[in-house]
Amino acid sequence: MPNTTPDPIGPVAPLPTDRPTSTRSHGVTGLEQGRTLRADAQRNREGLVAAASAAFAEEGPEAGLESIARRAGVGIGTLYRHFPTRERLMAAVVQETFEDLRAQAGALGDAEDPRAAVETWMRSYLAFAKTKRGLVGGIVLLKEGQEFGGLCDRMFAAVDALLVRAQEAGEVRTGIGARDLLHLCSGIAHGAEVADDPGLADRLLDLALAGLRAPQ
Repeated sequence: MPNTTPDPIGPVAPLPTDRPTSTRSHGVTGLEQGRTLRADAQRNREGLVAAASAAFAEEGPEAGLESIARRAGVGIGTLYRHFPTRERLMAAVVQETFEDLRAQAGALGDAEDPRAAVETWMRSYLAFAKTKRGLVGGIVLLKEGQEFGGLCDRMFAAVDALLVRAQEAGEVRTGIGARDLLHLCSGIAHGAEVADDPGLADRLLDLALAGLRAPQ
């Protein structure tokens, strides 16, 4: 049966707090699935994903894998043992980003200003949305896996809780949900990319955030 989970990433046809490591899912790599990684192997994997995330953001999707391995403090062989292809490494970066966004939404649930919490989260998601087209190979691979629906559902739930809190406080207009925010940020990122204007995304987000405020 095809996956019908609403998709925060959108079309990707070619032309984004500490948590216990036990909550991570490693199925997207195809290597760690079905077994628990040793502590040193787990550290290496997490270091590689963090290094790749930074490299892809700075250098684009063609960032050198040997450079990523050096950033992580491991050899290229270690990188390939965890991630046999560039696409699997990209998929791990996307998965990690979604988990981080979910965790951030949960942590912001205790923020003193609920509207500011929503705005903070949206800026974090926009930062991911700006890079997602470059990670197309990993996104496609991630979508093919059985874990994608659950990954999205967990993030949607955390963001919906954050949004409801702001709505109940009278700070954010009602009638919108997490999926609306994600599609809004994705549209802003795409529009800024087409316009080739680095500052446009932040200006459009400021405009959108003003529109999210509850009528006084």
